Amino acid sequence: MSYDAVGVYTLLMGDENGPATVSVHTSADDAWRALDREVRARCGLRPRPRRVADADAATRLADAWRSGDLESRFWQILPHQLPIMVPAIGRPVLPASR
Repeated sequence: MSYDAVGVYTLLMGDENGPATVSVHTSADDAWRALDREVRARCGLRPRPRRVADADAATRLADAWRSGDLESRFWQILPHQLPIMVPAIGRPVLPASR
């Protein structure tokens, strides 16, 4: 078996209402959209219309939410490289040399 690397992003959020939540996303845009969606849900704001994710706007919104209670509210987006095992059946077949 060989290994390949897959890039993912994790979003970690927590507040005074319970344990922290962690979600895994396949792209940075998905992670920023999820941050915006989570903060809006926790604040009771209406969902943002569908459009390109804006990391700066999501950061400002999340920081404003966090400033309401600095002791117990937090958020973090982290990139990761995960090693994935690729079985031999997943590799292309090479013709046998003579």
